[in-house]
Amino acid sequence: MGHGHTHPEDSHAASVRLAWVLALTAVYMVAELVGGLLSHSLALLADAGHMLTDVLALALALAAARWATRPPDHGRTYGYQRAEILAALINGVGLAVLCTFLLVEAIERLRRPVAVDVPLMAGVAAGGLLVNVAGSVLLHGGRRRLNVRAAYLHVMGDLLGSVGALLAAGALAAFGWSWADPVAGVLIAGILAFSSVRLVLESVHVLMEGTPTHLDLGAVARCLRETAGVAGVHDLHVWSLGGRTPLLTAHLVLDYTVPPAQVLRGALRALREGFSIEHATLQIEPADFNILEGSSVVRR
Repeated sequence: MGHGHTHPEDSHAASVRLAWVLALTAVYMVAELVGGLLSHSLALLADAGHMLTDVLALALALAAARWATRPPDHGRTYGYQRAEILAALINGVGLAVLCTFLLVEAIERLRRPVAVDVPLMAGVAAGGLLVNVAGSVLLHGGRRRLNVRAAYLHVMGDLLGSVGALLAAGALAAFGWSWADPVAGVLIAGILAFSSVRLVLESVHVLMEGTPTHLDLGAVARCLRETAGVAGVHDLHVWSLGGRTPLLTAHLVLDYTVPPAQVLRGALRALREGFSIEHATLQIEPADFNILEGSSVVRR
């Protein structure tokens, strides 16, 4: 059995970055919501909705960074990473509902334009842009951690939303285009819809024990078959708990050209170096081992 190693210093630094960005985003989300209601700007309301998704995503990332060093217990022998996936699935469904509301409201406003307080809309959007720039700078240095990278992409998406609201305000001020605000709302809702679909699909993939998307199962099988002393591989499974750290189980059929212990060390090293798989459980078997009917043996 191979075991991964946690890095408390990295986890703490990631938690600090995420906590700062979460606080900034949450405060300004409320500001955009109030500004959107007071100015009657759908673009601001849509961007506030987008910031809400960022708050949820940042909260999940912060929880994951803090839970990363929490050891498994007798009730949760795999730890608590799946809680993040369940929350992400709920988050994705909520996003879909929000997108529907924004699209319906945008269509209604295209039919019956609403007067917008352009200076207030522009001021709030500009403040949101500054907050998102600050958030992206804070998270940029920690992008090598997948949690922080995902949060960084959320913040960058929200930054684009703020730009859209500013452009809509500019179009209203310069040309009086009443349709600019609802169209900007539709575009931001489109960003939300894309994010929600990806979030739901990725969450379901993890919950269904799918192979991590960054891994090629065929390449993993070939790597194990090419390990010295391995005659065949079967019952190979690769999955993840929280969408990031892969876990692997496999049965290795030995040819006994090298000692079994050397086979295990070589296979674990190859998985670690070639695919960053730190958690692997390997069962070794002689060539004449009684394999259950239905197992698929892959030989050289």
